[in-house]
Amino acid sequence: MYLGLDLGTSGVKALLIDDRQKVIGSGHGSLDVSRPHSGWSEQEPAHWIEACEAAIAELKASHPKELAAVKGIGLSGQMHGATLLDASDKVLRPCILWNDTRSHVEAAALDADPRFRKLTGNIVFPGFTAPKLAWVKNNEPAIFARVAKVLLPKDFLRLWLTGEHISEMSDSAGTSWLDVGKRRWSSELLAATSLDEKHMPSLVEGTAKAGALRGELAAKWGIASGIPVAGGAGDNAASACGMGTVGAGHAFVSLGTSGVLFAANASYLPNPESAVHTFCHALPNTWHQMGVILSATDSLNWLSEITGKSAGDLTGELGETLKAPTGVSFLPYLSGERTPHNDSVIRGSFTGLAHESGRAVLTQAVLEGVAFAFRDSLEALKTAGTTLTRVTAIGGGSRSRYWLKAIATALQLPVDIPADGDFGAAFGAARLGLIAATGADPLAVCTAPRTDATIEPDVGLGGAYADAYQRYRALYPAIRAVTA
Repeated sequence: MYLGLDLGTSGVKALLIDDRQKVIGSGHGSLDVSRPHSGWSEQEPAHWIEACEAAIAELKASHPKELAAVKGIGLSGQMHGATLLDASDKVLRPCILWNDTRSHVEAAALDADPRFRKLTGNIVFPGFTAPKLAWVKNNEPAIFARVAKVLLPKDFLRLWLTGEHISEMSDSAGTSWLDVGKRRWSSELLAATSLDEKHMPSLVEGTAKAGALRGELAAKWGIASGIPVAGGAGDNAASACGMGTVGAGHAFVSLGTSGVLFAANASYLPNPESAVHTFCHALPNTWHQMGVILSATDSLNWLSEITGKSAGDLTGELGETLKAPTGVSFLPYLSGERTPHNDSVIRGSFTGLAHESGRAVLTQAVLEGVAFAFRDSLEALKTAGTTLTRVTAIGGGSRSRYWLKAIATALQLPVDIPADGDFGAAFGAARLGLIAATGADPLAVCTAPRTDATIEPDVGLGGAYADAYQRYRALYPAIRAVTA
């Protein structure tokens, strides 16, 4: 058996697979996000451990014998979080999360230093880790002075699991401190934020062993002591391993809290001006590009809270037959946007509202707005040298066939729906745990699932969607002009 642990924003998932990669069982522990000020987003690292304990306890209760047979563990997690530890590994402050935008001034200052884009292949986004440390230095200098180690969220879990300070390439590529082409920390970039390599964990590939399970936890869970913990991956690279999106030309669209259009690459293809992320993949000698939108299902969840109707009820009101855009447009910039705008200040909007604009019209506009945000990412990937011919849909939002039809029509690409199964980040993490424990060929393990159905673009609505997308594109500069 092999265990995948995925530390998400809303919870920790523990997934158990056997040596044929069949999912045996799973457990979950919930998490909340603290937003003490506008633009802030934090979590207590201690809560990650509590959620992980809860997930494994659930798994142990339902599958004790299978859990006892675990021979390898893989980790996945939300990226970019700044977890600050002192010399005794004590947490110094709540972790500043990926969707926190407080460090936009510091991010702009670092991005103005040409070394960052040259070495990382990326814009320095406010959500990345380096500007967060610059913010802490500027605003919490007493805490900054005590920082001995900076860990990404999943690597804080690794410290708890193994006692080791270790990270891997895919997650570390989102810090703005990694030389992404050479797959190593950059002493130059660390020095630009008053840090050095002693503040960083050591680095391995995601498929490599990165510590061993501590005896105390092994005894508690009924697992053998000393089993390997894989390097693992950031959540999107882990999802790619779960989906088999590891070869050039393979791509997926993820409809989660945030939205991702992810493409695997056989070489390093940076183009930071497009606001596309270019990161190391979890597999050696592999990279990936992705367009990122900050509020995908979060946009629908926001509307759900406003209307008092569940997300499923809202999308259910639309049926499954795709409708022509109504003229009501939605910009899904509820917490700023990454691709293609790199704008932490912009906020969302509805335009074109009329007396007859009921709840269903608003829902339709939200789904279309997110679909058009993915189209923005597709256009950005094209300028970065990546052309896609089809994508596979994953994430909670992909349960809505209407939404997938809207995305297929907005992208003008077929969208494949995988056969029933769990192919997300926890599954990818479990695959990495299997590889680290057995030495198996990563490409033989990280295969694609069978396609259950394919959603084709609606040819009849192609023109209406193209017009609506142009309207959507024109709204950003107009709204930006009146955004403080």
